[in-house]
Amino acid sequence: MAPSSPEHNPYLNPNILTTIKQSNIITNMIQRIKRLLGIGRPDPSRGNSIIVNVEKLERRVALLEDGVLEEYTVEREGDQNIVGGIFKGRVRNIEPGLKAMFVDIGLDKNAFLHFWDAIPAALDAGLEEIQREGRAKKQKKISSKDIPDIYPAGSEIVIQVSKGPIGTKGPRVTTNISLAGRYLVLMPYTEQFGISRKIEDPAERQRLRKIVQKLTVPEGMGIIMRTVAQGTRARHFVRDLAMLLEQWDQIEDNRVNSQTPACIFQEPGLIGRTARDFLTDEIDQVLCDDAETTEKIREIAGKVSRRAKRRVHHVPSATQPLFERVGIQKQIDEAFSRQVWLPCGGYIVIDETEALIAIDVNTGRNRGSKDVDKMILETNLEAAQEVARQLRLRNIGGLVVVDLIDMRHRRDQQAVYKIMRDRLKKDKAKTQVLQISPIGLMEMTRQRLNESLRDSMYEPCPYCQGRARVKTPMTMSVEIQRRLNLVIQKHHDEVGDIVIVVNSDVLNRFKSEDSKLLVELERSHSGRLTFRSDPSLNRERFAIIDAATEKTIDQG
Repeated sequence: MAPSSPEHNPYLNPNILTTIKQSNIITNMIQRIKRLLGIGRPDPSRGNSIIVNVEKLERRVALLEDGVLEEYTVEREGDQNIVGGIFKGRVRNIEPGLKAMFVDIGLDKNAFLHFWDAIPAALDAGLEEIQREGRAKKQKKISSKDIPDIYPAGSEIVIQVSKGPIGTKGPRVTTNISLAGRYLVLMPYTEQFGISRKIEDPAERQRLRKIVQKLTVPEGMGIIMRTVAQGTRARHFVRDLAMLLEQWDQIEDNRVNSQTPACIFQEPGLIGRTARDFLTDEIDQVLCDDAETTEKIREIAGKVSRRAKRRVHHVPSATQPLFERVGIQKQIDEAFSRQVWLPCGGYIVIDETEALIAIDVNTGRNRGSKDVDKMILETNLEAAQEVARQLRLRNIGGLVVVDLIDMRHRRDQQAVYKIMRDRLKKDKAKTQVLQISPIGLMEMTRQRLNESLRDSMYEPCPYCQGRARVKTPMTMSVEIQRRLNLVIQKHHDEVGDIVIVVNSDVLNRFKSEDSKLLVELERSHSGRLTFRSDPSLNRERFAIIDAATEKTIDQG
């Protein structure tokens, strides 16, 4: 039998073998260069891709990693995204007990401003602070006790929305304003300078420190270098900073010329945010099915990088919708399923409540290994990866509790904990994970800025009122008989024949298990009881009607 590859063929001349290896290396380099330059046919099943679908009422953006859906965002016509928006508001009232104030920013509900969010913020733990030459470090002397005096009721205040309205709660805001650019974040009210700690290379960090020292930043302002700044030339930072300062000057003009309350800056829409935040060197291609939107993305990308502009492709969807062609529509549909299957045969169950997200891990059909500990570890490892993915995909956050399958060995628990932390590094939202507890629970928090994907796409069922359960036919039989007894006792001398309209499932129960009880009930009444079914009637609804007048006596 011939060898499987030329490298393993003993009959080839060594010089020829060297030439083949060099040729393979060159071929691989050419493929990499083509991918970087956006040359060749886009392949969403390989590498990282952004898929953009534009329709009249909705715009959808999906992030794929080797064909697997990792993030999914929807923006609909008329939606108002206020997260990141800057408002000129007025303090309506101060609640010392809550250590908070409520600010009118022109929305239906006043914004919530905690005293701690009104204090000049310390640099985030995920950033390394840089001391700029020639600028003394100012000590922050403001405390929460000073806030009511600085911002008394009725005073004007400039704030930024840090968390959108969720459920019955209004938006949460802060006075620590920040403007995000491609590589930099400008902090116009805080004279702090920092670099993201996610940039781990010491030499690269040193290079970026030198760039920070040379950037011309106005007095009283600060900047933070984002993770995507890694490997970027100094001229890109100069251009990014100039754009941010120009944007801030426009915001200042809006603040001066606007009446309170007013929105003086609004974050770009979904397409603009995608081009700004996601179109990094890690993204191999962007596919969009709308020509106008494709040009818009290219224009935004071209302001920063011509190389990124070449990776944006227009893919017409005349024959087949883009999401169907790429094969992610099924993955999107699964994002709303309560149960998610794992490759090993196990599954996780995700329940969203107002207080927390509860995730249960089960072995399911995973019976592949005779070693029970190995099977449990395999299921938990896959569950940890899938949980991290689902949090991003469904945009759920707050307090998350994962009920893992109990593991006996500490090393197995550490392996699951580590893989969860590693997977969460891809998440742009801030997360914090605790070690697995003695009872097998992994507790974590994830920053929640907006409503989850489920809450934005669905509304509570008008029948079950969000319980996800309906009453059984037996429960309804008991309740209807109870109400009938009450009607008979109350209208004994006024009403003769009675018609009871119920759901067909309940009527089947009346005809079978409860027929004798209904006969006894009719004997206690002077008139006749007639039961009718209405298939369109919700199981929990019924009507008790006076047959003579056709008036409804009682209904549920």
